[in-house]
Amino acid sequence: MILPAVTLLTVFRYVPMYGTIAAFQRYKPWLGYRGSPWVGLDNYIRIFSRSDIWEIIRNTFVISMGKIAIGEAASLVFALLLNEVSVVWFKRVIQTLSYLLYFLSWVLFGGILVNILGFRGLLNSALGAFGLKPVLWLADPNLFQPVIVLTHTWKEYGWGAVVIIAALAGIDPTLYEVAAVDGANRWQRVLHITLPGVAPMVVMLLCLSLGNVLNAGFEQLLVMQNSAVLSTGDILETYVYREGLQLQQYSLATAVGLFRSIVGLVMVSLSWWLAGKLANYRIL
Repeated sequence: MILPAVTLLTVFRYVPMYGTIAAFQRYKPWLGYRGSPWVGLDNYIRIFSRSDIWEIIRNTFVISMGKIAIGEAASLVFALLLNEVSVVWFKRVIQTLSYLLYFLSWVLFGGILVNILGFRGLLNSALGAFGLKPVLWLADPNLFQPVIVLTHTWKEYGWGAVVIIAALAGIDPTLYEVAAVDGANRWQRVLHITLPGVAPMVVMLLCLSLGNVLNAGFEQLLVMQNSAVLSTGDILETYVYREGLQLQQYSLATAVGLFRSIVGLVMVSLSWWLAGKLANYRIL
């Protein structure tokens, strides 16, 4: 039963690892991996000597951490609010509608956002109706990162709340009944029963999210990025795409990809340790 999954993992994850040797070569496609000249760490020296690489790393870190922090907070708040709804059919409808956006591709959802946030989009039209000036939501470098984080949260918060809702379902309902008998109001029950009940799950999700600290969302940025916002919107993944596929600098792109993988491995190991330390969660 696991053979198809193992096959896919081997073919698309482990076999391509052989190509990482291009990070230490001046790779030429017509020479192949064995014929391309070996340059050692020269590609990394070239990468980290560039004036814009630290800006790209900072953009990647800020966007990814913003998505993790705000996304988890939004999912938690939504799950807590939904847990307070007593009408079952209404609760199910809202939950279903909330994570429908998750199944849209960023190509489609990005087109919707451009129509909403564009210079002549729906949002600026609404601002104009109140006599306000239009805002360059997608062309202002100072606004681009918050827009990326918030639109990602809008798309993903419903799906992220599913795990928290499952944790809420595991809280013993008699605790709420006893608290109500003792005179606790709804806010006090949330504060002293609900939040402690889901805290281990939230901590675990935050810890495990550290493995994606350099994954700022390639598809979203590729769709919504433009030349006006490269100073705050260029990330490592779009840099690899531009250098590797557009400029055909295969060795540089591979070197950056390997750097991301190494950092990801370190962060996944750290998240595994933190999840066990703070949430008593272990994957053996």
